[in-house]
Amino acid sequence: MITTVSADGTGVRAYDDGQGPPIVLVHPGLSDGTRCGKMAAILSDRYRVLRPDRRQYRLDLKTGAPVWVEQEVEDVLALVRAVGSPAVLYGHSSGGVVALEALVASPSSFAGAVIFEPAAVIGPPLSGENGEVLTRARAAMAAGRPGKALTIFIRGSVGLPGWQAWAAGAITTLMPRYRRLVPSQLDDLEAMDRLGVRLDAYAGIEVPTVLLGGERSPAHLAERLDAIQRVMPRAERVVLPGLDHGADLKKPGEVARVIRRLAEEVLPGA
Repeated sequence: MITTVSADGTGVRAYDDGQGPPIVLVHPGLSDGTRCGKMAAILSDRYRVLRPDRRQYRLDLKTGAPVWVEQEVEDVLALVRAVGSPAVLYGHSSGGVVALEALVASPSSFAGAVIFEPAAVIGPPLSGENGEVLTRARAAMAAGRPGKALTIFIRGSVGLPGWQAWAAGAITTLMPRYRRLVPSQLDDLEAMDRLGVRLDAYAGIEVPTVLLGGERSPAHLAERLDAIQRVMPRAERVVLPGLDHGADLKKPGEVARVIRRLAEEVLPGA
């Protein structure tokens, strides 16, 4: 584990595996740095792989104050400064938005990036025109039903079919680790919507970037990648055949392969 301090004095921590040029893996929602463990095990043969626990999901830092994307970006930048050389950056879902914003904030900190189906706002808010998904999910939480809250989120914002959303909610009800993170997932959704449409900012990203998607993911995730690709014409688009938004869990080697290919191209000494 590596620790450092963010711009506002908050402690940053990350799992630290391997030696070599650095790769930073920013996990998606409802998880922590362990989510990327299998990819780290694959990549750490030649690279130093850092897996931060995102501030939004660190229960030890929850004080009741909101956590915004800008703070998570500062955490990532602090980690890269701590290792002292430009990194390849990977981000998934809401973690993909954190990664995009880090590229905007400090392009010189990164040699390249892989952005996997970012939860980027490209039009209406992720929680719906009037924020109804967030309102309903938080009402379920207030009623002591975290599984129901997650089902509402997954169905309404992630766009998975009803049965998959229900199954995820049922699993969450049974597993304390996930149940505890549901409020953070809803806070994450609010943070994405607060950030709003940032396509103009992403148009200025010149770092070599792979926009990664799954062939079987919900259509709106491909639409978000389409919108980003239109403003980042130099970005490469890669589709994982037969895989979806959970490709990093189902086939971590496939996602790691994309990261490794980019790292071999852009990291000195790789």
